[in-house]
Amino acid sequence: MLLHLHLRTLTPLPSRASPALVRLFATDHRNRLTTFFAPSGGIAGAAYGVKEDTHSLLVRTGYLRQAHAGVFHYLPLGQRVHEKLEKLIDKHMRSIGASKLALSTISSEKLWAKTGRLEKGGAELFRIKDRKGARLLLSPTHEEEITTLVSSLVSSHKQLPLRLYQTTRKFRDERRPRAGLLRGREFTMKDLYTFDLTPEASLETYAAVQGAYRSLFDELKLRYIVAEADSGTIGGTLSHEYHYPSLSGEDTVFTCNECTYSANAEAARTRTPTPHPALEEPGNIAVFHGVSTDRTTLINVFYPRSAPAGTSNEVNTAVVRTLMPTLDAGVGSAEALEMWRVCFHEYSEGAAAGSYSQIVNLFDTRLPHSVMEASFSSHSDQPMFREFVADKRIPTTAVTRETATGEPLNLLKMKEGEGCPACETGVLVGTSAVELGHTFHLGTRYSEPLKALVTDGEGRQAPMEMGCHGIGVSRMISAVAEGYRDDAGLCWPRVAAPFEVVIVGKDAAAVGDAEGVYDELAGAGLDVLLDDREKDFVWKMKDAELVGYPVCVVLGRRWKDGRVEVQVRSGRKKLEVGVAELRETVLRALEEA
Repeated sequence: MLLHLHLRTLTPLPSRASPALVRLFATDHRNRLTTFFAPSGGIAGAAYGVKEDTHSLLVRTGYLRQAHAGVFHYLPLGQRVHEKLEKLIDKHMRSIGASKLALSTISSEKLWAKTGRLEKGGAELFRIKDRKGARLLLSPTHEEEITTLVSSLVSSHKQLPLRLYQTTRKFRDERRPRAGLLRGREFTMKDLYTFDLTPEASLETYAAVQGAYRSLFDELKLRYIVAEADSGTIGGTLSHEYHYPSLSGEDTVFTCNECTYSANAEAARTRTPTPHPALEEPGNIAVFHGVSTDRTTLINVFYPRSAPAGTSNEVNTAVVRTLMPTLDAGVGSAEALEMWRVCFHEYSEGAAAGSYSQIVNLFDTRLPHSVMEASFSSHSDQPMFREFVADKRIPTTAVTRETATGEPLNLLKMKEGEGCPACETGVLVGTSAVELGHTFHLGTRYSEPLKALVTDGEGRQAPMEMGCHGIGVSRMISAVAEGYRDDAGLCWPRVAAPFEVVIVGKDAAAVGDAEGVYDELAGAGLDVLLDDREKDFVWKMKDAELVGYPVCVVLGRRWKDGRVEVQVRSGRKKLEVGVAELRETVLRALEEA
């Protein structure tokens, strides 16, 4: 018969039940490694002296397995981490009054065409047809679906504000999936969609969401940078990204070394540059060609071929897209010119806008004014371009300033060391980072084309003011794993750990007695796991450290004297305490984890 430990007596009672017998009859409430599937081990780590990347470590420790390129299975340990993070997100979404729902994974191409995102999505959209030939897609985001749903259910300003969110799987046909969960074809995201009556109310909601995001990342104790961002294909007029600084990140965030300014590489701006005399020579002028998604507009960007020292000479297509929202960012310079030529429609008097081909020329402010006024056809290495420029029948527009602000055009990417635009003395420093979250103020970007209207207090109909706010749950798993790992393996914080406490016994007798320890800790509301596997004790201890449980309770050589060892994974601290002190010791250790 199984004997249990009476904790309050400080005297462990012997147990003769073998782990195999326990496993055979283990139908109780306890989490046991003999029944919980945790396939750690069996995969060799990195060579000596080589740091193992975080994704490989997650695979080796039994959290993940790859299914296909960019697609992964979550094993039980990984699923528990996922659930813990989702629970944390739920907590902070509730704090701002958001209600959770689940939208359909399948969306309609017709719906996406209404908002203009079908073409912009390009090859990254997973498109499918049903047996009747209806064109569908696997949603990478849900702006169209949520707007359509809300427009059918909300008609009055009295039903606003409204905040709805979901945590679901998304799909994007990445050309080059990489770094495991950081850039996959299938991933999990939290999407929050907000609906308000006025722009002012919508901005208040935006600020509330930002506060919830900061609280969430603070609770994770994860380093993060809040950066101004480009809205991309989502659209809108205001957005911020939440980045985890990491050498494995594929994004670059620029921060000022003097003030609080920070922005991602696409949105970062330097101090307004001035024309440079050395650029008077025609040979120093380069041209980048872009084309609109409907192929009717050729977009030419004129910029310095040899930029002044300390500045970049690479075109920032995100800025170009801000000026020309129809830019197809997935098309290269040479390809753009050819696509425009193939689809060329000659202008005729009285023709409707969009029915004929046109040219828009954008001039970077670093170019002297004389260059902007001179003939610029010689700056392109494409003979075809020179022919088009010479054809005066093609409608052509020159742009030298931003439409919204009137500022001169700064069309080049940021380079580390350039001057901060927010202060007079600082310079910008670049940091590699992983984007974990993104907040967008959408305005009426989706509510207008999808007719999501409400009646205001005076009986007039108006499109709802929207926001969309995402968190990459899959990416967060990888970021948290990387942020807390050490040379011995993973080291999960309490809020994300698959289990808070693992109990390891040195021999069969201790393993049997461990049930009493388990019940005492579980009774305190802790998430406990019992390692009752028939494995070598040293192997089990290394496995617990590798998997990364915040606290390991060891029933070792002093167990017969009523003493246990508490190992705290963070900092690898060890404490020996009496059984009566165990509960409070573990609780204190977890408060710091």
